[in-house]
Amino acid sequence: MGIRRISLVHHTTNPFARNAAIALAEAGLLHEVVTTIAYNPKGQLARAIQLLPNSIERSLSRELERRAWVAPERAVLRTHTWKEALRVSLVKSGISAYLGLGKCGPIDWVYTALDDHVAKHHLTHVDAIYAYEDSAASTFQVAKQRGIACFYELPIVFHCTSRQIQQDEANLFPELASSLQAVHEPAWKLERKDQEINLADHIFVPSSMTQQSLLEVGVAPERISVIPYGAPVDYFRPQPKRDTTFRALFVGRVGPRKGIHYLLQAWKNLQLSDAELKLLGINEFPQGWLETYQDHIHYLPSVPHASLSQHYCGASVFVLPSLVEGLSLVQLEAMACGVPIITTPNAAGPEIITDGVEGFIVPIRDADALQEKLEWCYQNPEKLASMGVAARRRAERLTWENYRRKFLGEVSKLLDGGF
Repeated sequence: MGIRRISLVHHTTNPFARNAAIALAEAGLLHEVVTTIAYNPKGQLARAIQLLPNSIERSLSRELERRAWVAPERAVLRTHTWKEALRVSLVKSGISAYLGLGKCGPIDWVYTALDDHVAKHHLTHVDAIYAYEDSAASTFQVAKQRGIACFYELPIVFHCTSRQIQQDEANLFPELASSLQAVHEPAWKLERKDQEINLADHIFVPSSMTQQSLLEVGVAPERISVIPYGAPVDYFRPQPKRDTTFRALFVGRVGPRKGIHYLLQAWKNLQLSDAELKLLGINEFPQGWLETYQDHIHYLPSVPHASLSQHYCGASVFVLPSLVEGLSLVQLEAMACGVPIITTPNAAGPEIITDGVEGFIVPIRDADALQEKLEWCYQNPEKLASMGVAARRRAERLTWENYRRKFLGEVSKLLDGGF
């Protein structure tokens, strides 16, 4: 194995990036991790925050807990902080929305800045770079000039497929078009995505749909590895449900890309008694749109990550009717809590469940199918509970440990092949 030093670059601290870093570190391959903000819950910053007034301490801690990342043993953690810190501040203060920068703020500025920083300062003493979508174009350009191998991860379907699906949705629901991000992405950003794919020596994806989206634009199948993400079965565990209310739960960005408008239509039509639809996450619908359903839902824009398990375990079924995904981790979190799921083929449903065993797979854009499965779940509580047991068992076979083993096996095979 000629390559011995791999640096991993990711702009946040998503579980899939952390686990890829851990896998490389355990094999002695990880040189350094480069990110924006990395929070150590046991570090000096955490201790300093505890001295602040309670309201400020809670707000800061909640945000920083999402960025918790302690470097794996024998690896160096490098941070490029200030631009991401500014972006988060703009979003949290409301200034971003006031300036018309969107609900996520100037996020592309952060991505490209990290990419440029890595290209200039982190390509020495390294044999390979492992980078992610939107933060790799400049890095890969310089890496190629220096003979450094370029590994790339695409967590969601490639932009051509995503844009087509979302454009079709915008045509069906013009009033929601402003909330379908892929429709409005600028040409320069799409060109960067194309460049990243073309420069990558090998591409890792979490689902067969993401793989297919690359095959459709001419990427050779031997350049793609499909490794589904893992379920956090140690962190999320089943707990007894505390009430008898039938509760359907969604966690994520509450918007049309996730198919929430179809879920809302299905739920409104059902008119179930002693039942609740709970939506957790940022509202991405046009202003005032979600509020028209306020009598039919329980909506929470944000909850502490530490309380997610409580929300999962309080659910009867988890619903993710996404139009476009890679492999959404919230499905695996729900399954780890022993909650059956209703999902779609486009959300990697076939990768993680068998239809009718751990939950149901329904077509995208099908409110009637959602209504039918939700009604079945409502009318068959004992069978639904058995599905929840099966969901936990399936999650126990889809762990992050298994992901790391498969990921490292694929990386090792590639390194042994020498490209």
